[in-house]
Amino acid sequence: MDTLPQQILIVDDARDIREPLGQYMRKQGFRTRLAADAAQARQALAEGGIDLVILDLMMPGEDGLSLCRWMVANTDIPVIMLTAMAGETDRIVGLELGADDYVVKPFNPRELLARVRAVLRRRPDPQPATPDRPRIFGPWLHDPATHRICREGAAPVTLTTGENRLLAVLLEQPGQVLSRTYLLERVMGREEKAFDRAIDNHISRLRKKIESDPSAPSLLVTERGGGYRLVAEVREAGDS
Repeated sequence: MDTLPQQILIVDDARDIREPLGQYMRKQGFRTRLAADAAQARQALAEGGIDLVILDLMMPGEDGLSLCRWMVANTDIPVIMLTAMAGETDRIVGLELGADDYVVKPFNPRELLARVRAVLRRRPDPQPATPDRPRIFGPWLHDPATHRICREGAAPVTLTTGENRLLAVLLEQPGQVLSRTYLLERVMGREEKAFDRAIDNHISRLRKKIESDPSAPSLLVTERGGGYRLVAEVREAGDS
């Protein structure tokens, strides 16, 4: 059975940008979907099959930064931002939110194509990093099969695929300092790349879900030298 070409979602309110760019990407062997605003983009994402999003930051209605924030929190689809020359602040904010790369308008389509291919090469391996066995750490129960964590008396909390893999890897080696490079290889299936903040972003989002005070973490702590450590006793669910 033949594998379908990767599909790119192009989100830009400027028709004279998104349509020619869509045609160019199709000529380079990609499938494309086009969205004129964030609402159309959300619909396309809900239908599935998107491998990467090219996202304009300046759009009427919900802007690209808001959509980028939502994508990073709810999906593991890589994002390349399109930003105006004067939008340095937006570019920095977008990268801090978790976007994978950016291209400044006006741009050369060949440069954008090179960045698309580079980001897709670094896309996480779809295979799970660890066996699907529920484990308890601190007040939490992690069920990797359902991508959920829960604590007594509270509603379950859903994890993204990346957060789920990261927590599973951390639970394998509680108390040990795990380097950023090691986590990238285990969770993202790739070597460390310059400006690749994927693990940092996953750590930050995971802390918001498991820590009482994410600004002063007590379960998932940062160690000098760029490593992270899970500070909790871990046991299999059902063990006494």
